[in-house]
Amino acid sequence: MINNKIGGHNMVGRAVNRLAGRLTAVALTAAMAVSMLAGCAAGGKNTETAAKKEYKPSAMEQMNAKNDPNVIQDNYRTCYEVFVYSFFDSDGDGIGDLKGLTEKLDYIEGLGCNEIWMMPIMPSPSYHKYDITDYMNIDKQYGTLDDFDALITECHKRNINVIIDFVINHTSNEHPWFKAAADYIKSLPDGAEPDSSECPYVDYYNFSKTNTGGYNQLPGTNWYYESQFVDSMPDLNLQSEAVRGEIDKVTSFWLDRGVDGFRLDAVIYYNNNNQTETIDDLTWLVNNVKSKKADAYMVGEGWTTYREYAKYYKSGIDSMFNFDFSQQDGYIGKVLNGTANHGASTYGNALVDVENEIKKYTDSYIDAPFYTNHDMGRSAGYYNGDNAEEKTKMAQAMNLLMPGNAFLYYGEEIGMRGTANDETKRLAMRWSGDSKAKGMCVGPQNAEETEQTYDTLDKQMEDPYSIYNFVKQTISIRNAFPEIARGTNTFEKDLSNDNVCIFTREYNGEKAVLIFNPSKDEASVDVSSLGVNDAVAMLQTTKKAPSYKDGTAKLPAYSVLVLK
Repeated sequence: MINNKIGGHNMVGRAVNRLAGRLTAVALTAAMAVSMLAGCAAGGKNTETAAKKEYKPSAMEQMNAKNDPNVIQDNYRTCYEVFVYSFFDSDGDGIGDLKGLTEKLDYIEGLGCNEIWMMPIMPSPSYHKYDITDYMNIDKQYGTLDDFDALITECHKRNINVIIDFVINHTSNEHPWFKAAADYIKSLPDGAEPDSSECPYVDYYNFSKTNTGGYNQLPGTNWYYESQFVDSMPDLNLQSEAVRGEIDKVTSFWLDRGVDGFRLDAVIYYNNNNQTETIDDLTWLVNNVKSKKADAYMVGEGWTTYREYAKYYKSGIDSMFNFDFSQQDGYIGKVLNGTANHGASTYGNALVDVENEIKKYTDSYIDAPFYTNHDMGRSAGYYNGDNAEEKTKMAQAMNLLMPGNAFLYYGEEIGMRGTANDETKRLAMRWSGDSKAKGMCVGPQNAEETEQTYDTLDKQMEDPYSIYNFVKQTISIRNAFPEIARGTNTFEKDLSNDNVCIFTREYNGEKAVLIFNPSKDEASVDVSSLGVNDAVAMLQTTKKAPSYKDGTAKLPAYSVLVLK
């Protein structure tokens, strides 16, 4: 059953750039019904009724349905994570596919995202495809290599980069390499030791006669093989030169087909018992890819605290996912749920702590903030009761306005819900309330029935106050001001407090000041000491608009103000 709950009133503004040599105006999303500067001048007296009555997308706003051509083409992007299986179905079998994703590139581009991360697309016996049987092909459920090539071509026409999930910690137990190694082990006489000269694939995996943690018994033998996750996913021996030779072929294969980089699964498990060797494995992989494509983007999954995942930057990897700000118990969730020790300032202090820790290992890195992904309960479920919708929106702003390459999981832009098992975290994208509408997927078979709070995309696109339009507006602001993602970040600790968190971002001589009010109370702060002149963009989740006058910023509950 769907319980529709609309009316979040996110009136958002137009970002106006007054500096010479920059755009004179940045058209943001269809949610920008009222000029932000006019709203500030009026002291935030715009009303929901007036905004709805006056709203008509301008020619410039409509033009901005395409990615702003002035967005810098580097690896500081806004990345949209897609589970192809559940995204858009082109052939009517209920399963998403590459042709379906290609059909929806205009949607992704219109949202403002300029990078796509596809969860695994290689042949696999499972629905999630994290157990691969062929590293140089496309799973038949998703299409063909020709479909992939067409997708890459269409993405690059739109300046959308593509990174693919690269799962090399383990393979499927149905992979030909493992099947050959297992058959060989089974053929050994009692007491005999495996010999790689007889079967090279035996060194591709980690076999042992000892049943230690993370190992499973090979049926019909007294041998065990490492499989840290489940028995159907045997771990590769990444210290093996032969395995590295195979990986070298695979990276060349996909780079030659035009991929722009890789999302590396389960990085911290590459050598589960030896962090030094794990970082060595990662260093080799980064060097291998960068030697072929210097600007290839590589981001690693290390589900641990920042003090641990920061160490992996020693490998030269571009990014490690910033897990500390993700999920309900991360810094964003704690601030919005009122459980953070220092309220809004907790957000700023935490970001500084993470940056300082990473800088112990490298000065050249791109943070990878994200709020949720395919392994986590969806964020709309984190907030209930009063201000649930406002918190849901504000959380997206706090993630997407962080420095680095920001990630957005499909469906988060419309407040989809889904928790419990993994299948329920990967539900079909809610394009329409009509389950028989073109492209609708059925989603994973074992997903649990989930009550949805917010409306489907087709309805939200028509409502300038929807979560969708709020997220779109946030990304537009991120795209409009390069210093937000790329700038040197300073937490203005002395001006921040329990209700307000303030950052200064400086890049190429430009400075932006970001003021967040993630609390339920109105806040006022004197920022005249920061040397800013105008309010240039805002995000609001209630009827009240932020304002700026004579050096004082006034922010209603759950709002953001950008000053220059």
